[in-house]
Amino acid sequence: MRYLHTMIRVRDLDATLAFFTEGLGLVETRRRRSESGRFTLVFLSTGPDAPELELTYNWDQSEPYTVGRNFGHVAYEVDDVYAACDRLVAHGVTILRPPRDGRMAFVRSPDSVSVELLQRGDALPPTEPWASMPSQGEW
Repeated sequence: MRYLHTMIRVRDLDATLAFFTEGLGLVETRRRRSESGRFTLVFLSTGPDAPELELTYNWDQSEPYTVGRNFGHVAYEVDDVYAACDRLVAHGVTILRPPRDGRMAFVRSPDSVSVELLQRGDALPPTEPWASMPSQGEW
């Protein structure tokens, strides 16, 4: 058995793609449009042979998805949790659970999907502004 992908439903495909590609560094691997089904599927990955994240964009969806309809959270291991958070902040993303411990942070995609960032290997030494930054909102 091999893990293939996780799917989340999104309302704003462009904003979500910017979040995952420019903010987190994922790469689009393929895309499928269905005129008859009125949806677009975009697959993103961290690299060759890695599991993918499938973004499902239903063209006629105007209301936000409920949390149970979109997903719980996805998690990515990063080389430097502080650099990842800095990059996301530069793209206008709010860090909801800052990496105070040098190990873990949470953010949300434009569709409120919770994304966990985990430091690869050992935790980094606590560093400001992250060490004293409070959590905010839901993550």
